[in-house]
Amino acid sequence: MPDYEQQLVDAAWPYWEAEAEIAKRFFAKASDEDHVFYLRAQLWKELNPVDGYFNGLHRELSNLVDMYPKVDKEIDRHDYHFLLLQLVEEFNHYVVLADIFEHLMGRPISPDDTVQLSQEKKLGDLRRSYVETGDPLVKAAVGFTEGGGARLFREGAKLTGSEVNEMTAKAMQVIFEDEEDHFMEQARGALGLIESGDDLVRMTEAIRAISAQRVRMRAEMFPGAMTEAEIDAFIDANRRETAA
Repeated sequence: MPDYEQQLVDAAWPYWEAEAEIAKRFFAKASDEDHVFYLRAQLWKELNPVDGYFNGLHRELSNLVDMYPKVDKEIDRHDYHFLLLQLVEEFNHYVVLADIFEHLMGRPISPDDTVQLSQEKKLGDLRRSYVETGDPLVKAAVGFTEGGGARLFREGAKLTGSEVNEMTAKAMQVIFEDEEDHFMEQARGALGLIESGDDLVRMTEAIRAISAQRVRMRAEMFPGAMTEAEIDAFIDANRRETAA
């Protein structure tokens, strides 16, 4: 049997590592103003995970309320519990990052403080387009790429020194542990759908396209960390061959 799991990871790997490198370089020289800029964008992402699976935390919470009477009738209680936990975790990501934002700003956060950057919008549109095809293989690729291998959060959890760095490290460790769990769940689902080399090709092509857009999103969120040429060279240097 081909090692499909390794080949899926190989497809995403250079993009995950590019996200890590962008974050590492950004945090190494980030001012308080730089932290505020990326937090505005990341907080928007935490509140509005719109990709065809999720449609914003408010709408997802409303959906769960509507689903509740169907538990153990039309909906498995374990599946429902998983959805509840996922929503709690996503909201907690907003909470811990908003605390850092308020510390930096010296005032309470408001809805106008979060912002959707242009590359984030393109990423959401791309992910949604795959989900809406109805093709389970490319839909699974959307889930597999969610969180970008948790590389941003892995790097952020390493920060030390200033008060904002210490707060960021604590928050990023919480998010990293949650995103690792999400990835494992999504990876198992993706692997279960691959039955042939052609299936693998379809899924890895979608993984690469989504992951490349994720890198563009991170580059916009962390301006000045790496040039486009540096990012392309980094991805090429870390590329792994994935064969069907």
